[in-house]
Amino acid sequence: MSKEEILVIDDEEVMRDVLGRVLGQAGYVVSFAETGPEGLELARRGSYAAAIVDVMLPEMGGLEVLEELKKQDPEMVVLMITAFASMEMAIDAIKKGAFYFVPKPFDNQQLLHILASGLLQRRLEGENRELRTALRDQGRFMELVGKSPKILQVFQLVSQVAPSRSTILVVGESGTGKELVAKAVHQNSTRRDKPFVVVNSGSLPHELLESNLFGHVKGAFTGAVYAKKGLFELADKGTLFFDEIGNIPIETQSKLLRVMQEREFMRLGGVETLKVDVRVIAATNVDLRRAVEEGRFREDLYYRLNVIAIQLPPLRQRKEDIPALAQHFVDKYSQENGKAVEAVTPEALQVLMDYDWPGNVRELENVIERGVVLSTGPYIGPELVPDQVRTSPGFFHIPPVSVPPEGINLREVIAGFERRIIESTLEATGGVQKDAARLLGLKPTTLNEMIKRHGIPLPRDRERRPSPVARTEGPFAKPAD
Repeated sequence: MSKEEILVIDDEEVMRDVLGRVLGQAGYVVSFAETGPEGLELARRGSYAAAIVDVMLPEMGGLEVLEELKKQDPEMVVLMITAFASMEMAIDAIKKGAFYFVPKPFDNQQLLHILASGLLQRRLEGENRELRTALRDQGRFMELVGKSPKILQVFQLVSQVAPSRSTILVVGESGTGKELVAKAVHQNSTRRDKPFVVVNSGSLPHELLESNLFGHVKGAFTGAVYAKKGLFELADKGTLFFDEIGNIPIETQSKLLRVMQEREFMRLGGVETLKVDVRVIAATNVDLRRAVEEGRFREDLYYRLNVIAIQLPPLRQRKEDIPALAQHFVDKYSQENGKAVEAVTPEALQVLMDYDWPGNVRELENVIERGVVLSTGPYIGPELVPDQVRTSPGFFHIPPVSVPPEGINLREVIAGFERRIIESTLEATGGVQKDAARLLGLKPTTLNEMIKRHGIPLPRDRERRPSPVARTEGPFAKPAD
């Protein structure tokens, strides 16, 4: 990273010398001007991140210089300094675009701190503009966001397969954005103006699922008081997306295979054969090949679906995309909630980068939405990041512990600490022990034994239990939720 250049405009030689020494020692490259016109000429020829301008200048007043500097470069950080400060003058300077109004004499370290804050804000705003530009350029990929090699490969594959008629299988962990990929394929295909219909494969029982897929005639079953079109009919000429297709009952799989092969079907209870032109895109977070081996999924259907596979990487494998994703969600939820939140602070962003995101992009989206809603200012700081993210194994800090005069039982302290870590990790993974074991570097069987030893209820168990009573004893006392 190149050193930032600072322009000092002050007619006092002593002040120029002081500022030159202080700024130089802090690592900045400094240029000097004695008058306003001289300073403006330097600014026109150079590339300065900030300027420090004296209010009382010969030939041209400091406030006038400030206005001209901001016209030349609206992003320049300008600090105004004067020995004759007044509230009215300070307000006027801020209105004209000054970042800060510094009265003389000033503390050198305080001045450096103010300057660093201004430059940080400048960089942050610049990065946000770049991110927004990149996001606009990715518009044809819906809400798929990122520039990592892995996600760029997904973009390229989507672009290649979208114009075809081929069936596509999107594979990835929960929360990675499989439906977004399906929508991006549809949006970039010749079917973009036709329906995009989603099938929630595992949410309905066998009978209702078939009725939803293929429709039914009046009287086909108890409650069928009128004829109903199925999702295949509704998706005609468009795209039918099967979300988590691995959950489709084995009884329905044969009928699905037939309609994909023949492009025709009959409504439940009907005798008329209906023809459709539907492109099928399926998604799964399970290993369908293993499901085939275990007899839970038809082999012929698997091969019919797996014509072109798009593998979505988990967020932990493309962490370089977190800044762009975070900014995307900040913009989205700021607009939805009528908030003026602009960005995530660098400190909060580092917390996000250190977390492994077992819930993937969906979990990140939830964290950012929460931060936007709870924020009272323009930025989301680390204090607005949930505890399970800030205290994750990737961003873990041991709290200070003092031993009381009466002493402690070390074994009990360690056991309590161990329990807290396991509980926090289980909360972060939604009670999925396999994911928690991975984050803790343990075998699932080992973690299960520790859960039983500590008597830790899983999140689903807690819903069936009465509200917990606060633990008020021991060095790691935990308040009630």
